[in-house]
Amino acid sequence: MAREAIDAAGDGFGDRLRLLCILLGVLAVVRGLTGGAYRYLLFRLSLRIDTELRMITYRHLSRLSFSFYDRSGSGDIISRANTDIRSIQILFAFAPMMGMAVLTFFLAFGLMLWIHVPLTFVALATLPVGTLVGNRFRNRFLPLSWIIQGRSAEVAGVVDENVNGTRVVKSFAAERAEIAKLSRAARRLQWASATSVDVRARYNPVLEALPRVAMGLVLLYGGWLAIDGQVTIGTLFAFGAYIIMLQLPFRMFGFIVMQSQRAAASAERIFQILDTPPEINSPVGARVLDRAEGRLTFDDVTFGYGRGTARSARPILDGFSMQILPGETVALVGPTGCGKSTVARLAARFYDAGGGAVRLAGGDVRDLDVESLRRNVVVVFDEPFLFSTSLRDNIAFGRPDAPLAEVIEAARIAQIHETVASLPAGYNSVVGERGYTLSGGQRQRIALARALLMDPGVLILDDALSAIDMGVEEAIAAALRRRRAGRTTLLIAHRLSTIALADRVVFTEDGRVTATGTHAELMATQARYVQVLADAEAREAETPRLAGAEVTAPEGSAP
Repeated sequence: MAREAIDAAGDGFGDRLRLLCILLGVLAVVRGLTGGAYRYLLFRLSLRIDTELRMITYRHLSRLSFSFYDRSGSGDIISRANTDIRSIQILFAFAPMMGMAVLTFFLAFGLMLWIHVPLTFVALATLPVGTLVGNRFRNRFLPLSWIIQGRSAEVAGVVDENVNGTRVVKSFAAERAEIAKLSRAARRLQWASATSVDVRARYNPVLEALPRVAMGLVLLYGGWLAIDGQVTIGTLFAFGAYIIMLQLPFRMFGFIVMQSQRAAASAERIFQILDTPPEINSPVGARVLDRAEGRLTFDDVTFGYGRGTARSARPILDGFSMQILPGETVALVGPTGCGKSTVARLAARFYDAGGGAVRLAGGDVRDLDVESLRRNVVVVFDEPFLFSTSLRDNIAFGRPDAPLAEVIEAARIAQIHETVASLPAGYNSVVGERGYTLSGGQRQRIALARALLMDPGVLILDDALSAIDMGVEEAIAAALRRRRAGRTTLLIAHRLSTIALADRVVFTEDGRVTATGTHAELMATQARYVQVLADAEAREAETPRLAGAEVTAPEGSAP
């Protein structure tokens, strides 16, 4: 249409030229409106894909077993779930634009052939060179994309460890060493990023210059044709406009190649997560537990961490057998590394036994619905994790809809109610990152209250009272005894004050049970048991209390 308007202008400003100008104005408005709507819908769709992909990835991560997190760094997982998904989203946002540019390319090519065939082939003379350069660019950039994504994850991992472990870093005055570690990781990322910049600097100017070379050839040959009278000035102008349309794919090609290679590397890293099957699943037709009888049995259990060459050469548990009756409180005692915490993890089916069976209420835990199993077997770890939210939400984490009265009752049993009530905001007080605004003993009691609110059939305390002073510990034990109502309790402990709370003691060594009985019976008959307790008591006496320990924050004090 512009070609016709220019040719018509040579004959004067007539009705035809006026009509063509009006039509061009209308087309410009329509293109602006449709282009804006297209971009709005396109970016909205790409953001929706980004959100859905994040949710799919997070849902899968929530289903993956402990073994996956044992061998994966948190920084790498965060990088994949954020940076890599963002790379894919950017590709979805701009790739359709590239598709439209390619469609425009073929449309312009057809119109150019219809107007003048020789001039068309002159305009496309640089296309083979552009294709060759683009292929070489893509082949050079893909491996660099993998390296950049991996080293970005390495930097994220170092930062994540230092943020979460900042108290340890500062305690050992290791700031310089950690900064040096981050510097080395950042330099490796810098090298990969600088190399990718060098590759782009070599190839992108060539890809963008080729259409300009084509424009020069068209002007040279087309100008000669116009002088010779074989084409009109309007035709030459139209070819210039078509060359601009042909340039668009070339100008976007470098960016799309770079982003597509980065997105391909990111997609591969995302699919490595999505293709990892959960090792712990509820079987078809799994039995769903409501309130299970707390009979917990370990029948000749064998277990070792890791896989293949990474598996422990010697099993952590080897022929481990133990039975805990409903309503019984049992203390599991043994030297460091004998598998006490492993027993807790197998009971809640964080891992599956390699041999033998773990049974709850007479049924193999592998035949039970996993979610219902973990509602009935609740483990309180020695290092409690609190979320950066209110104390009420932390206690009600397993039962978000629990009434405040039940939250308070759980806190009373855990001997933390008076401490929380003394705060200005009470149960609405927000704790800091990981709960570090609380003392060690207060965090443990919040974690205990969180477990008690679940009212599990089996409660496992994995050294979960280690930062609580003996007086508070005895009060907790008394409250638990009054309200246990058939609840089975397994105490994994080394403190005499904790062991004394148990009805029975199971002594384990070398991955198996070697003795069982009351504390007094084992003290009188098992020299090794006496030695283990003596060693534990000596270690505790030698280890100074941390600043956040319970002795510095007695009941009723504000955090």
